[in-house]
Amino acid sequence: MSNRAFNFCAGPAALPEAVLKRAQAEMLDWRGKGLSVMEMSHRSDDYTAIAEKAEQDVRDLLSIPSHYKVLFLQGGASQQFAEIPLNLLPEGGTADYVDTGIWSRKAIDEARRYGNVNVAASGKAHDYLAIPAEAEWKLTPGAAYLHYASNETIGGLEFDWVPKANAPLVVDMSSDILSRPLDVSQFGMIYAGAQKNIGPSGLVLVIIREDLLGKARAVCPTMLNYTVAAENGSMYNTPASYSWYLAGLVFEWLKEQGGVAAMEARNRAKKDRLYGFIDASSFYHNPIAPAARSWMNVPFRLADEKLDKAFLAGADARGLLNLKGHRSVGGMRASIYNALGLDAIEALVGYMAEFEKEHG
Repeated sequence: MSNRAFNFCAGPAALPEAVLKRAQAEMLDWRGKGLSVMEMSHRSDDYTAIAEKAEQDVRDLLSIPSHYKVLFLQGGASQQFAEIPLNLLPEGGTADYVDTGIWSRKAIDEARRYGNVNVAASGKAHDYLAIPAEAEWKLTPGAAYLHYASNETIGGLEFDWVPKANAPLVVDMSSDILSRPLDVSQFGMIYAGAQKNIGPSGLVLVIIREDLLGKARAVCPTMLNYTVAAENGSMYNTPASYSWYLAGLVFEWLKEQGGVAAMEARNRAKKDRLYGFIDASSFYHNPIAPAARSWMNVPFRLADEKLDKAFLAGADARGLLNLKGHRSVGGMRASIYNALGLDAIEALVGYMAEFEKEHG
């Protein structure tokens, strides 16, 4: 009987228990080799096999076309905010960005250090509770790329559609990658910090179309050059080898669950149950426009914010952890990534109903 809590943290987030047990079993002695994966040379045949299998498994899960490179890099998604313009925005060129929340704004601010940025659309007019209609966007003819965050982890705002543009689409999918099927061919580049649906922190997954390689500026540091990473199998230097290994175990687990189509059904049931409960209550509410509600990050507020501390204390006592909303927005937030099952949602809803009965 597991005594593990239900972890609703936005990241580093819950990992599948089966993956943790597998890693635990292999911690001291990987497949009879007498050493841990974290002690292996990344140049060894054993580690090369681990890395190659992880790449193939994620290619299988997302049906990644052969003309896309899959990179396992370091620095997290935030480092990509600089890496993207250094690789894709030419001197004197312009990149379009869509502002839907804190993470997309961070990307915008960083890109402005390297070139011209056009904010093609902003959710500010909607208080970041809705996504601007695509007809309102002001795109730049000849833009180097169009960047957006498909899911704003902090605000709980998510695109349920893929934007259309003549420029390559560059998307931050840190929070929602692998949560349901995806047509990779619609994008020039996808990137995602690992610590939500992929594995532990210390790793970022980049999927980039080959024709976008070879465009880095002369000042781009070697370690930030996508072409260098691609030509060296993401091992120009020592990679985040243990995080890469654990990501591979997560990919195996996802395949065992039935892949991203099965995850879609599982995640749909989870978010429908939680949003359904919130909407039926007069004690809790979610402020996001229904069409833009995140599948992965569900913010909610209590009718009286003075009860927040009591709510969180009661949740912690019941093993429902990390429900406090981000400091910038307050309230509560339940991050319900792939590793959490419907049982976690039922436990949360049960507690919310109990708390409402006592305090409502």
